[in-house]
Amino acid sequence: MASRRQPPLLSAGSRAPGFRLPRLEGGEGTLAEFAARGRVLVVFFKVTCPVCQLTMPFLERMHVSGTLAICAISQNDAQDTREFNRTFGITIPPLLDSEDEEFPASNAYGISSVPTMFLVEAEGEISRVMEGWSKLDMEALGAAAGIPLFRADDNVPAWKAG
Repeated sequence: MASRRQPPLLSAGSRAPGFRLPRLEGGEGTLAEFAARGRVLVVFFKVTCPVCQLTMPFLERMHVSGTLAICAISQNDAQDTREFNRTFGITIPPLLDSEDEEFPASNAYGISSVPTMFLVEAEGEISRVMEGWSKLDMEALGAAAGIPLFRADDNVPAWKAG
């Protein structure tokens, strides 16, 4: 039995691959659509991932601010993704990267762990790649979004692997 090679994770300086994925609530979304307003944070997550469960509520704070476009891409089905959003109070409208379709966007970006995030500039170049949880990376994203991401009462770890 031949093994399938995992494509390498894209790095800063790479061109962000375009994609067209189903939206959770119907229709389709594309990277071009998200990038139309400028830079966009592309976030790959899985609902059962504890580090994703830690990360997504902070990304929700950025989403609510409206200062940075966030394209959340769930590697789960619609029902599980909907339940995750309800449980964690997430209003970021996710796209679905289906296992039935062999995870086309995840494979194009070389995802091997979640959460993995890519800050994509307006011209399509990836300027930052973040795997897992890093408080410093999250603070930098907050600064890029023009908001203080953490509050005084947030007790968050410095780092967690995805």
